[in-house]
Amino acid sequence: MDLASRYKGVVGLVFGNENSPSNEDSYVERLLDRISNGVLAEDRRTAMAELQSVVAESHAAQLAFGAMGFPVLMGVLKEERDDIEMIRGSLETLVSALTPTNHAKGPRNEVQPALMNTDLLAREAENISLLLSLLVAGGYFDHSPWYTRLMVIRNEALLLLTYLTREAEEIQKIVVFEGAFEKIFSIIKEEGGSEGGVVVQDCLELLNNLLRNNASNQILLRETIGFDAVVSILKLRGSSYSFTQQKTINLLSALETINLLMVGGADPGKDTNKLTNKTVLVQIKVLDYLLMLGVESQWTPVDVRCGALRCIGNLIAGHPKNLDALATKVLGEEPQVEPALNSILRIILRTSSMQEFMTADHVFKSFCEKNSDGQTMLASTLIPQPHSMTHAPIEEDVNMSFGSMLLHGLTLSESDGDLETCCRAASVLSHVLKDNIQCKEKVIRIELESPMPSFGAAEPLMHRMVKYLALASSMKNKDTKSSSMGNLYVQPIILKLLVTWLADCSTGVQCFLDSRPHLTYLLELASNPSATVYIRGLAAVLLGECVIYNKSGESGKDAFTVVDAISQKVGLTSYFLKFDEMMKSFVFSSAKQVEPHKPMTRSAAASMAEIEDVDEQDSSDQNNEDHPILPSIFDSSFVNFVKRVETDIRETIADIYSRPKSEVAVVPAELDQKSGESDEDYIKRLKSFVEKQCSEIQNLLGRNATLAEELAKTGGRGSSQTEQSASGGLERVQAETLRRDLEEASQRIEMLKVEKAKIESEASMYQNLAGKMESDLKSLSDAYNSLEQANFHLEKEVRALKNGGASTVPDIEALKAEAREEAQKESEAELNDLLVCLGQEQSKVEKLCARLSELGEDVDKLLEGIG
Repeated sequence: MDLASRYKGVVGLVFGNENSPSNEDSYVERLLDRISNGVLAEDRRTAMAELQSVVAESHAAQLAFGAMGFPVLMGVLKEERDDIEMIRGSLETLVSALTPTNHAKGPRNEVQPALMNTDLLAREAENISLLLSLLVAGGYFDHSPWYTRLMVIRNEALLLLTYLTREAEEIQKIVVFEGAFEKIFSIIKEEGGSEGGVVVQDCLELLNNLLRNNASNQILLRETIGFDAVVSILKLRGSSYSFTQQKTINLLSALETINLLMVGGADPGKDTNKLTNKTVLVQIKVLDYLLMLGVESQWTPVDVRCGALRCIGNLIAGHPKNLDALATKVLGEEPQVEPALNSILRIILRTSSMQEFMTADHVFKSFCEKNSDGQTMLASTLIPQPHSMTHAPIEEDVNMSFGSMLLHGLTLSESDGDLETCCRAASVLSHVLKDNIQCKEKVIRIELESPMPSFGAAEPLMHRMVKYLALASSMKNKDTKSSSMGNLYVQPIILKLLVTWLADCSTGVQCFLDSRPHLTYLLELASNPSATVYIRGLAAVLLGECVIYNKSGESGKDAFTVVDAISQKVGLTSYFLKFDEMMKSFVFSSAKQVEPHKPMTRSAAASMAEIEDVDEQDSSDQNNEDHPILPSIFDSSFVNFVKRVETDIRETIADIYSRPKSEVAVVPAELDQKSGESDEDYIKRLKSFVEKQCSEIQNLLGRNATLAEELAKTGGRGSSQTEQSASGGLERVQAETLRRDLEEASQRIEMLKVEKAKIESEASMYQNLAGKMESDLKSLSDAYNSLEQANFHLEKEVRALKNGGASTVPDIEALKAEAREEAQKESEAELNDLLVCLGQEQSKVEKLCARLSELGEDVDKLLEGIG
């Protein structure tokens, strides 16, 4: 009731205050009063019809109805089930109240009554349950004599639910909780599946509203009813070659349901539900039905074929098991069977519908994305055919392998001059080569026979593609519709192939530059004012890849040569502007990751009769260079790749201009020694010359780096940033000089550390030697003391002998003096030798102490504890 009160307040603001009610307000109120309190049934029915008419046409009447009309009409639906006309009128009025009117566009903050009415109706869960009860053909319907008219009421209730569930998530939950899935599939089965009428379309639209970006509802459907009921709608019944417009719309709606299940919920980060849905769909053979609709059936309308091919691409994307299922799938009956991928490739090469080509190409893009095994399998079949088969009509490709058919399509233009088939095959080849270096190098080795054997030997496939690129440029001036229109996407597709091929492939760059005219042609193409923004931009990207992925050291084919050619023929400023122009174009600036398909509503289906195909509706009046196929060619992954490569190209070119070419060697005459010049003067002069040259080189490198950085930052930068970059090169060179000085200082410090360690080692050795000598001196002193003691004992013994009165006693004193003299001489000699050694060691220690002091060591601390 609070919401209704606020709603009445809004009505008051729109219609005026209570004292001056608007005409619409009072008119709606009178009609509702006649419906609610009228006595005559015919008068009530007339009032209902008038109410439906005014609500459908008047913005103000919708507001007035929302404030007071819902209780009245829901009461009619609940209590007057026997009055078929009143129920039908109530449902039609509710649909009108929820449908925006086509009034003149008002201010941005204007009240939207249709949205407010939807919210007001959904606030009461009983209202949704009441509407769902009208979908059941049982109950009072079975006993009604007006069964057909009751079916009309059911259909009106169904249409009303499709309006309610388009945006309101809460209503979707209530509808699913009330068992909507069972009721929807029951009605579809009763109406005859895809052969049914517009009711089947409404059921599928309601189903899609409930599943779109809603993982919980998808899980509920998968685990209760299952996906079989959805897949069975795709099964062709009756005359499979008979497709009415309604049947086509029903099949497209069912294909949209399949796509919604493969997209998953609103959170792209949670892929579990999406992968599970894809797994279950393949398990219940949906791939067979899709291949029948998109590939095998000859009578299927082009829109259905495109929808089926789009589903196949989405079904296998990022799902290894589904990729294997498609890779092993064969079509046809024995003995004429062929792989499904071959059949899809044939569609690409033969179809006259640009839309069908794009959706079939989407299958190969999904198949090759992050599937190196699948790419290798397809590349392994790329075997050149004999010259006779190369020029055979395209209808004779039935018995060819995938690779042979693809090469046949690439070279078919040799016989009829039509590059349409060639560029389509080139698009498929770009998917096979993307991010797979093994496949790139294998295809580089493929050589094709010359169109005329007398013209020369075979040439690499890459060179043939460059030739076709040049041929497309020459065909531009022809006055045929196919040539003028085809040029808008033929050259971009071939350029995309070459860009993909050379990415991170130095072998491919070398093969490309093996023919000198290739570089010249690219330079002309990049600077050609009559070429489109995309052609000039992709030519610039291709030139840049010849720089950043160039590992050659051969003169004339290295990165420096390519940069030098760009600088001379195009100019670096103009060259970098090619990238900016392409990135600012509509296709590159508006590239999105996933482009959602337009929901299949009644209004969308009604306009289908006016839509034939992309190439038919747009090509006739295409006056600009944004061909409808370009957004499909330049998808978000390719645009992001070009952005990354552009950054690498700018940095690499700036780096090349910031350093000298290593092969350049200049030997000035000043380096030769003059006659009569002494070696000392010659060395001084050489030192002065080298210092001068180093200073000049630093200045040149600084100016060169500044120039390169300014050129690399051209386009889309502010003037302040440009001024800041002017000194960037010089600063970088100065930083490099400081870095080298720091390295030299670090080396000197390391040398001093080594020398210091050596001196410390010698000091330690001498300290050990001095300790040893001190030990020897102590031993000598001990020996001398022992000798003194022995002498003392001898003297004692002599005295004893004297006292004993020996008759013959030698001259003891003389012997004693002689022994003392000899011992003293020996001691003095040894002591003199020891003092000489100590003097020499003391001299060495003093020198070491002086050197240690120069190195900043504390000598007293080192000698502490010694001696």
